[in-house]
Amino acid sequence: MYVDLLTLYLLAIGTLLASAGMMFWEHLANPRHGKALRILSAAFATLAVGCVTVLFRRAVPGVLGSALANLVMLCGYLLILNGVAALSSRRYRITVGVVLCGMAVVWAVSGTRWLDAVWNYVSAFPIAIISAMTAREMLRCEALKPFFARHIVVAVAGIHALLYAGRAFALPWLVSAYGPAMQGIASKITMYEGVLYSVILPMTILKLIREDSHTQLLKESQTDYLTRLGNRRWFFEQGQRILAAEDHRRPVAVLAFDLDQFKAINDRYGHQAGDEVLKSFAEIARGVMGPDILFARIGGEEFAALLYGADAQRAGTLGATVAAQFAQNIAGRIGGVGIPATVSIGLAQFERETPVLSDALVAADQALYRAKALGGNRLEIAQTEERSATV
Repeated sequence: MYVDLLTLYLLAIGTLLASAGMMFWEHLANPRHGKALRILSAAFATLAVGCVTVLFRRAVPGVLGSALANLVMLCGYLLILNGVAALSSRRYRITVGVVLCGMAVVWAVSGTRWLDAVWNYVSAFPIAIISAMTAREMLRCEALKPFFARHIVVAVAGIHALLYAGRAFALPWLVSAYGPAMQGIASKITMYEGVLYSVILPMTILKLIREDSHTQLLKESQTDYLTRLGNRRWFFEQGQRILAAEDHRRPVAVLAFDLDQFKAINDRYGHQAGDEVLKSFAEIARGVMGPDILFARIGGEEFAALLYGADAQRAGTLGATVAAQFAQNIAGRIGGVGIPATVSIGLAQFERETPVLSDALVAADQALYRAKALGGNRLEIAQTEERSATV
């Protein structure tokens, strides 16, 4: 089906304006990426304005119409680059100035004598460079790396860069070799690809940002707001996934922690001090056990850790080290106030079998209750032959 260039321009303008509106609307509900969304909204709106100026560029005498249309389009592409870069908290202020000033000088020097050559060939080169930089920025965006749609954005921007690079370098040769008809064919190809670009790129970026927001919401729902550790739900979901792994990871150990006399700490020093004690314990315990051990806050002053393999074999040593460092260092972490905070620990170990996580935690809790009954600030091991380790 044949579609004339005017219809393609109007279609591109409509899709770009719709994309700009959706980006702006999305930023109202997405403060995390609000800056990037505002820049992208302005970018697609600017490209739409650029398409309008292209339609009327010949109505302005001399080189001014073409130069204005080209510079507006470049502004749109530069805003897209900065919008994608803003997803990684980067920006390209110097690049914007260099590109716009450079092309303004090119248009001023070329005048009407070289107007067609600059419009058809030279003006395509910065668009190719900017699109390639946009693809690179999306590849560098760490926050969006888990999502497949990122590859679509890279592909769309990369194809756009290749097309305009072809206009800048291959098209002059094709026109000289096969005649002016190649210029018309290239213009139609550019517009067809431009319409696809104006639809696929903004929709895919919007999908990426929404997927990232959904992932962040899910993560927040599984994260303790105070200590930034995983919560009870996260502990059981991740723990069951680990224990269900095909390699049947053994041995397995579960450590249950409970801060001693925590209610008394809140009553005597205030809830703010109590919160600082909880955060300090989480930080100390995470520092001792390392980032690879599953560690979560599962209740008010209750924490749990799941260890397997070599970590499970040294679970008792790790638990005792956590308790010792917590008791020694907590005072200096709460503004020098001598808060007598300690922790009781229960340890359940499984050498030959892979336990159900809830059962393993129950066994560790029973050892924990015994540790508290014995005065606290100690580690108790849940085994057939019961033995205790005083911290």
